[in-house]
Amino acid sequence: MTTARDEVTDSYYEFGTAAERWSRALMFFEAKEYVTAAGILTGLVAEVPEQVAPRLLLARAYYHSAQLGKAEAELRAVLVRDPVEQYATLMLGRTLERQGRPAEAAPHLRMAAAMAGDFSEPGSGPAHAGA
Repeated sequence: MTTARDEVTDSYYEFGTAAERWSRALMFFEAKEYVTAAGILTGLVAEVPEQVAPRLLLARAYYHSAQLGKAEAELRAVLVRDPVEQYATLMLGRTLERQGRPAEAAPHLRMAAAMAGDFSEPGSGPAHAGA
């Protein structure tokens, strides 16, 4: 059953041009209002599915709001469109780790590290010194 509040929320998410919705989503994301940002971005991604940036921000919003299955799906969709997107590769690894799937996460994390120029073994590089 749809309530008046749901209709107001939906119309807010859909209000304005794509550029205005992108700006609004960024504002909410930066304010750590990840669920609201995701609500805005969902429609934007549906409208422009070929664009990577809105989908990547949607994945980040899902990740930060603990919607890890949705984050994983968006990150995989980003990587289908842009297989060398280093941040999406890293985030996918982190998302899988957070879901308790370290064996699945490891290849993505290694690939992200290699893309960033870090060829050391996990846990032994300069970023891990003193850990």
